[in-house]
Amino acid sequence: MPNIRLIARADDLGYSEAVNYGIEKSIKDGIVRSAGLMPNMPAAAHGLELLKGTNTCIGQHTNLCLGKPCADPSQIPGLLDENGNLKSSSRYREAWGKGEEIAPLEEFIAETEAQYQRFLELAGHEPGYFEGHAVMSKNLFQALETVANRHGLKYNAMSFEGSSTFHGKPIYICPMKSMEPGYDPYAALKNGVLSAPEGIPAVFVGHPGYLDDFLLSNSTLTANRTKEVTMFCDPGIQQWLEKQGVELVSYDDIA
Repeated sequence: MPNIRLIARADDLGYSEAVNYGIEKSIKDGIVRSAGLMPNMPAAAHGLELLKGTNTCIGQHTNLCLGKPCADPSQIPGLLDENGNLKSSSRYREAWGKGEEIAPLEEFIAETEAQYQRFLELAGHEPGYFEGHAVMSKNLFQALETVANRHGLKYNAMSFEGSSTFHGKPIYICPMKSMEPGYDPYAALKNGVLSAPEGIPAVFVGHPGYLDDFLLSNSTLTANRTKEVTMFCDPGIQQWLEKQGVELVSYDDIA
């Protein structure tokens, strides 16, 4: 029996059509088995269409820092900028540095709930896992937990202390290095696997994708996405994982 069960996860399905195509390739030609959908983004339906028939575990990658909201804007004024868009991640970092939250907890809950309802409309089923697009906010984590408990969702909880759980059971999140200079996705995946404790499912969070104008205008994570597509689809990586006794699984397999 393999010593490690590994979930190769692709975040940001729906971010843009180019990102969707990179995720599609990472699933059809690579090792990715789980993908997180950003329900509020215009390209979300496009991403789901590309993955039809792939048996991918589709989760909700709750997104509170890009695009238009799913909730009634009048219910969430603190989450929105002057143009009616969700405030950027840089605004969250500024607030975090001051020890502040950008909006009351009730607004975070309202938008998280609205994105869950949009997910149901788009996918036609509940998310296979439930988590959030990373921003610095304790209110976001609390809102995710509140909505997950409300609907009995399989929540992949992460904390600022580094501990993580999935559906109440321990899970190991491999260190994410994609924003660091000189990022090497091959080394990141291998180091993550080699550092993973036995007996606990491990998750490697990737952001595979191709580039288009929307992504280049809205994200600082660009070329490294294309590097991850190459790595995820490299037969050499699959062979290395087999030699390490790693079993590739999805969130569905460990629920």
